[in-house]
Amino acid sequence: MNTKVTTENEDLLNGFSNHEIGDDHLFTGLETPMKKDAFKLSDGDKKKKIAVLFEEIMDVLGLDLTDDSLKGTPERVAKMYIDEIFSGLNPKNKPKVALFDNKYQYNQMLVEKDITFYSNCEHHFVPIIGKAHISYISSGKVIGLSKLNRIVQYYAKRPQVQERLTNQIAEELKGILGTEDVAVIIDAKHLCVSSRGIKDDTSATVTAFYGGTFNTSAKIAELQNYLKL
Repeated sequence: MNTKVTTENEDLLNGFSNHEIGDDHLFTGLETPMKKDAFKLSDGDKKKKIAVLFEEIMDVLGLDLTDDSLKGTPERVAKMYIDEIFSGLNPKNKPKVALFDNKYQYNQMLVEKDITFYSNCEHHFVPIIGKAHISYISSGKVIGLSKLNRIVQYYAKRPQVQERLTNQIAEELKGILGTEDVAVIIDAKHLCVSSRGIKDDTSATVTAFYGGTFNTSAKIAELQNYLKL
């Protein structure tokens, strides 16, 4: 029996067969790619629309949406996307940061290590799980330690590439602290590598940003000694 494929489906199938997207972990720039009208819809309207679209995905997969366990899933996913795992897309959720005078005259590196974060790979929308290590040398001002964690979480809570995440955190801290003397190291596991594709469950990815005086072999060695890397 001959089966006729619609033009739309042919285009879709050709698109999948002609190229693989996302396995090279490249990113186009420092800024997360966003539409100009990204915030035209309210969070409530976005949740409603995502719920409808995710229900359609579940239906295409053949799931029974009348089942008690599944019927609330589209709304749960929509709420999770907007309020939790992708909340870093919205600038209104950016943490408010206050600086304090460096009254202790502490002029050596401050290191906050093992900041646990959960992000999502923008190529397959599966989790990136890792730890961030942050260090800076005060130029006269200091930041509350919890704010370092919040900055990491803000940039992690969006579809990400690890290289971009590393640089976004570093650039944010440079701007806030008014210094180039910032270092960011991220050690993470990508579920797009461990749960699909090559299915390598043991590998991890490390990225680093060394700015100002951190960009010397002596300071890198000192920082790594603190981190015991």
